Amino acid sequence: MTRRTTTRLSALGLALTMAACAADMPMAPPATERVALPAPNSPLITLRVMFDAGSIDDPAGREGLNALTALMIGQGGTANLSYQELTTTLYPWAASISTQADKEVTTVIGEVHADHLEPFYEIFRDLIVAPRLDEADFARNRAFLSNAIVSGLRGNNDEELGKQALNAWLYEGHPYAATEMGTEEGLAAITLEDVGAFHAARYTRDNLMVGVGGGYPDGFLARVEADLAAALPAGDGGDRSLPEPRQPQGHELLFVEKEAIATAISIGFPLDITRADDDFYPLMVANSYLGEHRTFNGRLMNQMRGLRGLNYGDYSYIEQFIQDGGSTFPVPNIPRRQQFFSIWIRPVPHHNAAFALRQAVRELALLVDEGLSAEDFEATREYLVNYANLYVQTTSRRLGYAMDSRFYGTDFFIDEIRSRLMALTVDDVNAAVQRHLQADNLAIAIVTSDAEAFRDGLLSGEPPAITYNTEVSEDILAEDEAIKSYELPINEDRIRIVPVEEMFRAVSQ
Repeated sequence: MTRRTTTRLSALGLALTMAACAADMPMAPPATERVALPAPNSPLITLRVMFDAGSIDDPAGREGLNALTALMIGQGGTANLSYQELTTTLYPWAASISTQADKEVTTVIGEVHADHLEPFYEIFRDLIVAPRLDEADFARNRAFLSNAIVSGLRGNNDEELGKQALNAWLYEGHPYAATEMGTEEGLAAITLEDVGAFHAARYTRDNLMVGVGGGYPDGFLARVEADLAAALPAGDGGDRSLPEPRQPQGHELLFVEKEAIATAISIGFPLDITRADDDFYPLMVANSYLGEHRTFNGRLMNQMRGLRGLNYGDYSYIEQFIQDGGSTFPVPNIPRRQQFFSIWIRPVPHHNAAFALRQAVRELALLVDEGLSAEDFEATREYLVNYANLYVQTTSRRLGYAMDSRFYGTDFFIDEIRSRLMALTVDDVNAAVQRHLQADNLAIAIVTSDAEAFRDGLLSGEPPAITYNTEVSEDILAEDEAIKSYELPINEDRIRIVPVEEMFRAVSQ
């Protein structure tokens, strides 16, 4: 799957007309693109500038260079304003400027009241085209990223540690392997000169998509586009081809050993589809039925938390998912040309963890083997069509999704969901499940305090225990026996135990 390139357009509203090339053709550097989302009655103006610059562009041994470059924009100064002066200027305007760095793209996001648009835009533009690259900002931002890995991932956030461990295990030897923040050793090796050179090479007008939404004045979008195109270098695009990710063979287990009060588990395998593919939409229905994020629409949540109280939550995904703050919705502008299916089991008490792993894999297998019933299909489709409208409650989020749709070469994503889902049948959904989902070949990352005991218990073939704090029904106890006896096809040649201190130090080769 490659990104579909599009011609340069003046998009007025949400109808995005595409001229997309075939998905199997090599990706060419896109022309400067613009996405407009006017809302004349809105007093707010939101800007999103998305670059084809991500962690896949980090040089070997400098993992984290893109993330650090992005922070020098979002948490740095301009030639005329230090970072402290900049934040002092923005505060009384209730304005914001931030950056969001992912595997393939980085987005600069700004929002301001119309009364302050002119001085705000000058700052926003200058941050993008000529960031200050101050030594103090560099040291602070590099320390922030390093601490996010050392103290955050390794130390305090076992849930995110599990997900990033799955990413490293799933994409071993692939450009996606490192975290979006980089690695500890990669960050330590980066210099301020590296940041300047990377900005000049990747943050270019040939890698640019400009989006503006809200109550902006006539001609403003064209002005933003012209200013950035005039000030940024052309760039040469560079080689951004991606190899096919390795497919797991059997159940491949990565144990991350650390002192933890509970066990976090992440499960996944590469998917060969994205939003650009027809089968993405029936899989949306199947996935929502299995494990919609932080809702009780999914079987995983109902069976594992609702009926058994194993943990706080259990969810599944058919693409990369990053929660937007305290909401239940994903952030936009993290598009990728290659995606993956995953199940996230939030931390489970150690004594119930092996049971939880078996239950989650068995639920996936039941979906593949049995599919959705007509009743489940209708209920899930209706839920998802309505729920998806909540993705775009703000102009900024709506603009982000419009830009993602341009990346994938589709119509506006929320409109696509409604039109595609309303045309589906239950047979379409179950057929897509058969084509793309499976439970036999999985990468599994387990963050736990006694990895050897967990490993040995799985390899022994002994049924795992489950302990309840309250009484449960006979029906649940009977199903528990089926879960305990569910066999996991573990690949003993692909079992690894890694102390947490060794994770994310450098990219595994």
